Amino acid sequence: MILGVGVDILHLPRIEALVARRGLVPLARRILHPEEHDAFDKLDQPSRQLRFLAVRWAIKEAAYKAVQPQLQPTWKQFTFLPGKDTRKPVLMMMSQGRGLQENLIPKLHASVSHDGDYVNAYVIAERG
Repeated sequence: MILGVGVDILHLPRIEALVARRGLVPLARRILHPEEHDAFDKLDQPSRQLRFLAVRWAIKEAAYKAVQPQLQPTWKQFTFLPGKDTRKPVLMMMSQGRGLQENLIPKLHASVSHDGDYVNAYVIAERG
């Protein structure tokens, strides 16, 4: 059963402005799950780190839209990282001690595309 669909379009200058005000690393700490932060730290160029953050921002916004109002997760409850058997990133929602039972966490299907100054993210949340 489909729980919801979320879409987000992010204009990169928006993230660039946030980074200018808050700093790249503090913004990463605010929105990234610890596993994502490990991947972020391994990127060797600030431009790649910025793109990494922008993709996660857009995908997490879309995921939030797909699961609310039934669930109200935090930024860090979502991870978007390469899967174990594939390099294709997989979107997952973690309970992180917020009282979510494992059976309430939806299966998430995600697609993200970035071109030029835009990142587009689409998420379908499915209740098993």
